[in-house]
Amino acid sequence: MRYPAFIESDFEFPEFCRVRMHYRAETLEDLPGAVARELEALLPQSGIRSGDRVAVGVGSRGIDRLGELVTAVCAHLQAAGARPFIVPAMGSHGGATADGQAAVLRRLQVSEANCGAPVVSSMEVERIGTVFGEVPLYFARDALAAEHSIVINRIKPHTKFIGPAESGLLKMLCIGLGKHAGAVAYHTWAMKHGFFPLLKAMGAGIAAASNYRFGLAVVENAYDRLLAVAGVPADRTLAEETRLNALAKANMPRLPFTRLDVLVVGRIGKEISGAGMDPNVTGRAYDLMESDFSGMLAAKRVVILNLSEKTGGNAIGMGNADIITEKVFQALDYEATLMNALTSLSLHKAFIPVRLPNDLKAIQAGFATIGPIPAPAVRAVIIRDTLHLSEFWASRALWEEIAQTAEAEVIARGPLSFDGQGNLLLPAA
Repeated sequence: MRYPAFIESDFEFPEFCRVRMHYRAETLEDLPGAVARELEALLPQSGIRSGDRVAVGVGSRGIDRLGELVTAVCAHLQAAGARPFIVPAMGSHGGATADGQAAVLRRLQVSEANCGAPVVSSMEVERIGTVFGEVPLYFARDALAAEHSIVINRIKPHTKFIGPAESGLLKMLCIGLGKHAGAVAYHTWAMKHGFFPLLKAMGAGIAAASNYRFGLAVVENAYDRLLAVAGVPADRTLAEETRLNALAKANMPRLPFTRLDVLVVGRIGKEISGAGMDPNVTGRAYDLMESDFSGMLAAKRVVILNLSEKTGGNAIGMGNADIITEKVFQALDYEATLMNALTSLSLHKAFIPVRLPNDLKAIQAGFATIGPIPAPAVRAVIIRDTLHLSEFWASRALWEEIAQTAEAEVIARGPLSFDGQGNLLLPAA
């Protein structure tokens, strides 16, 4: 394929510096102890008794120490005489198939061999009611067949809307344990009723009509390490999620800039963000009814270099970029990506951007398509992904701002380097 001369020619990038951010770093060390304390407070009021089967809903997010967390929950339930089993609670992820969702859990180290409880994966659901007189409520048939259901999830700012409670336990009830049918119902009717109002109503309706007892919510710090674990009774879900969502937002890392010319994202993936790359970081969200995230960051060009291994080819979110590499295109499982996009009504996130043959030419195109700005004046940042922002690379035009940022430390300087195939050789950020 031939490219314009200004892309095919050699290009001299400005010097970059490697920045380390010093965020608050409180970390939960004794995870099994924390889980035990929360469950000891929850179980007496939960109705769970010896011999009861308990469905444990686990999602597709790359939560810190997820396998250890699920193991601790299952072990404590078993010690109480209950019979836990793990149910994938991830809407349409994994290609909206039972085998695909079980495979997602295995990639996240959640399996019977690792966690001591069987994984029961099915896409079958039961309709258990309605809200707003028209919105159907669905719940996993396997979970509903047990005496009790619980869910485990991370509390985090959502990638489609901003509200008191966003991504957490309520989402696991509406979309996760609702499987593909629940995910379609939520995203479709949210276009009429709004994302947060519908989340609140569906969560309350499902909790009342199902065998849901409680959730175990976790919050991570700015370094993606567990900060807190909280047991949340079904009747306290919204109040506790609101509190924990505020804690999550206070600890979410963000780049210390509001305006960039070029943002280079090393990789995107479902375990990194439900949107592939988090609009709370990139400022990019284009679909119907989505909140405006542009106040977080405004970048003229966004470039994606790779898909993560754990995303399994699901490239949702690539459409929120301007440029991808041939590596992204070749690793793309378009069926999985399309299923995710259609279910979430996020069609733009599955759009295929301009693609260039390698990292060098993709980044060069980002620099060359923003107007008459000389390379030394281009405000550019390179990040590993939107989940890992404790270190990144910044171009010379940003150095003065970095020097005025108390949390930022410059630990290296140098030119961008590429191998013979045009792959970026910077140390992992």
